[in-house]
Amino acid sequence: MRGRYEAIEVRTTMMCKSLSARATATPTQREFRIAVRVPCEYSTSYYSMGYDPKRLRAGAFREMDFVKDWLGVEVQFGKYAFMVYNVCAKMTIFRNLGHIKHGIEIVPVKAFADEMSSGVSYFEQFLWDLETRGVANIDVPVLILGIDA
Repeated sequence: MRGRYEAIEVRTTMMCKSLSARATATPTQREFRIAVRVPCEYSTSYYSMGYDPKRLRAGAFREMDFVKDWLGVEVQFGKYAFMVYNVCAKMTIFRNLGHIKHGIEIVPVKAFADEMSSGVSYFEQFLWDLETRGVANIDVPVLILGIDA
């Protein structure tokens, strides 16, 4: 299934104070597409011999919020683990499948995260961790973009 994707259309609002991949847009607002949804076919070849797994659920996929001109964009106002997954795993997967060459991760800055529900990660924390982690040979060039309300 390498390289296969499905285009999904969604309307979204590009405004400084309200940026969300799932927002509903009015006709005067610009439309974007969620460009890539990659189906996942999970292997069972790594199980221990004799293990009889339950049938895996069909329809699993990985999705990137926006893709255009080899640029993948993810908007993350959630838990820290999702920010790390987007940059350190998902963008690498989508690059390996030939959908992107670069990425942008849009996250709240600390002041904005403090106005949200508990547990929301933020720009300063994420950047410190990435800088301290260092560069790996599988990394995709990604701009981490912190926004405030």
